[in-house]
Amino acid sequence: MKYLLVILLFSSLSAHKPELVLLNKYNENINVTSWYMSEKLDGVRAYWDGEKLISRSGKVFASPTFFTKDFPKHELDGELWSKRGDFSNTSSIVNQKKAHNGWRDLTYNIFEVPNAKGNLLERLENVKTSKYIKVIKQIKVKDKKHLDEFLKSVENKGGEGLVVRDASLKYYIGRDNNSLKVKSYSDEECQVVGYNKGKGKYKGLVGSIVCKMDNEQIINIGSGLNDEQRTRPPKIGAIITFKYYGLTSKGKPRFPVFLHERY
Repeated sequence: MKYLLVILLFSSLSAHKPELVLLNKYNENINVTSWYMSEKLDGVRAYWDGEKLISRSGKVFASPTFFTKDFPKHELDGELWSKRGDFSNTSSIVNQKKAHNGWRDLTYNIFEVPNAKGNLLERLENVKTSKYIKVIKQIKVKDKKHLDEFLKSVENKGGEGLVVRDASLKYYIGRDNNSLKVKSYSDEECQVVGYNKGKGKYKGLVGSIVCKMDNEQIINIGSGLNDEQRTRPPKIGAIITFKYYGLTSKGKPRFPVFLHERY
């Protein structure tokens, strides 16, 4: 009976994994003039299905009624976000199992309206803003210089980077070169498969995370972990995001740095 209750409880916190538009990496060979750019917020992505907020992996967030009471019946896609450089706090707020007042520090920042008609700007016109619903500002790209200047201004303020999109297209799902992330560094995702013990000041803690990439390469990621994450690291099987600076002679990410766990 206890086992059955655990399964039922777990099921109540899960939903179907939403199908979403995903980002490819920008490179300078792609002409994005006349596309639209926006700041890429370092929050937690959330899909609103008309009734509940769901993570990329299908987890239902325990969002309070006061936060979602003005949300529409139609779908939304965006970032739960507080401020630049505050991902850990945002993640802590949204991943608690019960609704709480910490959500008052967040807003839901919309960059897409799934299955709505029209181009991107027309779809975003369907969003009625409120205390907790905001629309991420979209700026038309004049040329590459304009893109570079905006990227620099965002990163100088502590922002993560940009998103550029071909705004003329109808809504679609999946990953292609019509929606791109623009950063001064590269980032990837990998799956946690183990841990290395810490040494010196990290003795008794996790020294680094052992991670498997999509191409089956195994890498160790120690930089970027704080003391709490070294004490309670992402679980085996979790998907994490890390940044790096080019590739080694063996094709592995150079100087990988842990950013956050994907939810």
